[in-house]
Amino acid sequence: MKIKHSVLGLVVCILAASSLASSGLEGQQAPDFALKSSSGENLRLSEFRGDVVMINFWATWCGPCRQEMPLLDELFTRYQRVGFNLLGVNIDDDSRRAMKMIDELGVTFPVLFDADKDVSKLYAVEAMPVTVLVDREGRIRHVHHGYKPGYEEKYLNQIRSLLRE
Repeated sequence: MKIKHSVLGLVVCILAASSLASSGLEGQQAPDFALKSSSGENLRLSEFRGDVVMINFWATWCGPCRQEMPLLDELFTRYQRVGFNLLGVNIDDDSRRAMKMIDELGVTFPVLFDADKDVSKLYAVEAMPVTVLVDREGRIRHVHHGYKPGYEEKYLNQIRSLLRE
């Protein structure tokens, strides 16, 4: 019996949301990558060195991703002027679905497309969403698996702390 993609996605998101466990990546240098963005240009993580960077891996079929994105956009809008950047990395096979969703949600942060899942593999992403916070020196400081209402407060505290360093 074939499971519908959206049901499977929901199961994956629920499993991810049940775990806030840290990743073995914390403390390591963030793997550099370059991906095509929603604006059409290629963006490279290393171009943001000197800023605090949040990398948010997401998919259109992930309900918690959809719920979290407007909140992430608020963080981006609020802290971009003081050295914070947010890169949304979409893993859908078809970027058109992602473009439609970011238009619907009014997302303003850069969205990058990882259809081949190469960057997701570099960051050991196994479920959606995964949020990675990188410090100004390019080290991974925090990794969050899943999303539940209230996580944005943790993000906010961690972003503020990293910006003060």
